[in-house]
Amino acid sequence: MEERQPSWDATQTRILDAADALLTRRGVHGVTIAELSRRAELSRPTIYRNWSDADDVVRAALLRRVAGILDAFPTHASTRPALVDDVLRFISMFRTDPVYSRLLDDEPEAFTRYTLQRVGSSQRMILRWLATAIETAQSDGSVRAGQPAEIAVMMLLIAQSAVLSHGTVTDLISESAWERELRAALDGLLRP
Repeated sequence: MEERQPSWDATQTRILDAADALLTRRGVHGVTIAELSRRAELSRPTIYRNWSDADDVVRAALLRRVAGILDAFPTHASTRPALVDDVLRFISMFRTDPVYSRLLDDEPEAFTRYTLQRVGSSQRMILRWLATAIETAQSDGSVRAGQPAEIAVMMLLIAQSAVLSHGTVTDLISESAWERELRAALDGLLRP
């Protein structure tokens, strides 16, 4: 299986841990080099030796969180139903992650900036995971033929849209209905 997460040394881990704490408590705007330095108990030059600015630290922290979620999936699903289950489980873990849930609930514009305005490292990591899982599930015939990477892009778009829009439709659809309909959309995309 491919390596999902970059290697972080002890200093970088301290900085990313500090970023996680700041993101959870204060959001994106609370992550400054000065606050990272204080919370990580490291000098500002030490932080600048690892990242160019606070924005880079936030991106690395978000990448590390996605990698941590993906680590919960040590093997790839081998059938369409198992793949859809895994994607829904990933979405649930993502939505309940302390940092991502804070961004989704309190700073959707920051969530959009870091996750939707460009395909960054986190999305590329998710896309690799999805493409590999799709290719694995295609081998048993339960997933339609097609380029796994292209199908993965559409799965990511559907999932991101559902996650980002979830808060706006809670008065229109129950949680169980939201999950059921998302499951149907993902299953329909994959069905031969």
